[in-house]
Amino acid sequence: MSVTSAGRPPRLLVLRALGLGDLLTGVPALRGIRRAFPRYRIVLALPAALAEAALATGAVDAVLPAEAPGRAVPRLDHWPQPPPDVAIDLHGNGPESRDALAALAPRRLLAFAHEGPVRPPVWRPDEHERTRWCRFLGAYGIPADPGDVRLPVPPTASPAPGAVVVHPGAESAARRWPAERFAELAGRLRSAGHRVVVTGGPTEDALVLRVAERAGLRGGDVLGGGLPFGRLSALVAGATLLVSGDTGLAHLAVAHGTPSVTLFGPVSPRLWGPPPDPRHRALWKPGPPGDPHGQVPDPQLLRIGADEVAAAALALLRAVPTTTPCPAGPYREGEPAHVHPTRP
Repeated sequence: MSVTSAGRPPRLLVLRALGLGDLLTGVPALRGIRRAFPRYRIVLALPAALAEAALATGAVDAVLPAEAPGRAVPRLDHWPQPPPDVAIDLHGNGPESRDALAALAPRRLLAFAHEGPVRPPVWRPDEHERTRWCRFLGAYGIPADPGDVRLPVPPTASPAPGAVVVHPGAESAARRWPAERFAELAGRLRSAGHRVVVTGGPTEDALVLRVAERAGLRGGDVLGGGLPFGRLSALVAGATLLVSGDTGLAHLAVAHGTPSVTLFGPVSPRLWGPPPDPRHRALWKPGPPGDPHGQVPDPQLLRIGADEVAAAALALLRAVPTTTPCPAGPYREGEPAHVHPTRP
């Protein structure tokens, strides 16, 4: 590894201080950065709770704990001196994230909002998140493959190998399908002979218990409290199927090649859905875009019925014995896997 005049390897700071789904959709870009800067110590600024997940990508060497309420830009003034040699803004397209990095006086800054020797690309609001950041890096001569999403098999044993994982939670109410429908779905899958486990985040115990009780689940099939990332990753990697809303676990299923059914609304899967792969089903109702951070379930999401989700889940489960893992193939911009726009 090359070193600076100070006797240390050059340092590169990436800002993407968002959620688990944001981290995982950023993996192709992070791996492009890793390949382009092989001799640099790459540090990723993101919430401390995601440190284990960030390191599991193999694309970064260390993390800088950084978070702010909602999706705001955190302060980075605890970055140790001297300034980073390179700083890359994968957080957003506005001046706030650019300025947070610029305040550290990096020798080189890459950002959508930055005016430098290289003209940054134009932000496209209708672009898929994985494609967006790979295209951004490409403008700076850094190739990145949007299909490079897979994570290595976790070393931790799954707490429920071979189970169907039902994850009813989501960061915002707008993306939470009703608990009663998740419970109905879990009951149907159990009746079809499948083991079903319910998971939730650290603040979602009440939701997990509500679904579990209505579905008749108990004991080791109720995984509340927010599993540590290692166990959560192992659970998803070893699952037969994941059913969830548009949240971080859906992206974790893609990262491990685990079959999944994802319920979308209010954001279209063309922006955040899985890449083309027959193992994944993205269900949604076309309609006017809504607020992904709203305080009530999105009307488009509520139009997805339990019958539709059960049919998609059972179809994938029937296909599991003949579904063989395959490497992520070329990604066609804006096209998620097997999107099923359901009837009004």
